[in-house]
Amino acid sequence: MIKILIADDETDLEILIRQKFRQKIREQKYEFVFAINGKDALKKMQENPDVEIVLTDINMPEMDGLTLLTKLNESNPLVKTVMVSTYGDMGNIRKAMNRGAFDFVTKPVNFEDLELTIEKTIQHVKMIRETLKAIKENNILRMYVDDNVLNFMGSREFEVSIMANETLEATVAFIDICSFTAISEKESPDVVVSLLNRYFDLMATEIIVQKGIIDKFIGDCVMAVFKGPYHIDRAIDACLAIRNKIVDLPGCDNFLPHVSVGINSGEMISGNIGSVSLRRLDYTVIGDTVNTAQRLQGAAGVGQIVISETCWKMVKDSFNCKLIGPAKLKNKVEPVMIYEVLN
Repeated sequence: MIKILIADDETDLEILIRQKFRQKIREQKYEFVFAINGKDALKKMQENPDVEIVLTDINMPEMDGLTLLTKLNESNPLVKTVMVSTYGDMGNIRKAMNRGAFDFVTKPVNFEDLELTIEKTIQHVKMIRETLKAIKENNILRMYVDDNVLNFMGSREFEVSIMANETLEATVAFIDICSFTAISEKESPDVVVSLLNRYFDLMATEIIVQKGIIDKFIGDCVMAVFKGPYHIDRAIDACLAIRNKIVDLPGCDNFLPHVSVGINSGEMISGNIGSVSLRRLDYTVIGDTVNTAQRLQGAAGVGQIVISETCWKMVKDSFNCKLIGPAKLKNKVEPVMIYEVLN
């Protein structure tokens, strides 16, 4: 069954749609959701994350169809949008097509043309579904990697190379989304995954900008490693950007996204850890420096970026920090003096 959202301030259209497509609705081939403007449509999209096609009028109060199209492309890039307009709106139609609209129909609506357009859009959506399914089910490496590389990955030489280890000086950051577990217990899986991926995408972008590496995603937390010159400065810059920007991303119900961050710098061991026989290895860093960073994140409050006194001495001339005081961290005999990075 395909779920279709109709956004139009002409409420009579809902009655006509239900009459015209009553058989397909009865056969559960189509399910329609209706919104009276773009703002209402975004709310309905959050309530119905399985919507795959949107038909929207261009001229609507509060939020017009072009603005809705832009926001849908940002938040739901796989959703296909069909614009509905009058003959006199060809300028807007051009704008819509340039912004990624899949197709358009004209008013007054010709329902035969509308049905053909919907069917064509459905076929495109099904093609996307099948492509995504193939990516999940097929051996994705065979699609993109040369056979010589794959043969090497199955060789003894590969097994030896991936087990090489090193000791390095670096900075590790643990960036946790505050109170996200509570959301995962209330919302549907689609909503939870969609929100989490958006938050992680922002984090990844800012970490990469500062030449950091995403070590792993741990539940609703990101572990990032920064190597090379000024690694602690770059780690703090990335985390400040994440903290400041994530609050502008959408939440749900009474939840707004915030992060708590722990950062630590020092010596750590880098290597592939896991099972060679299963070819299930995680290239990661381990050691007391890493463990302490995770404990510092646990000590951080909402919106806080917490560092140790050792790190503070390294960055106090570059960043504005505030003393929090001694904190008892797990597996540490003595309390650790911790600081909050303000800006």
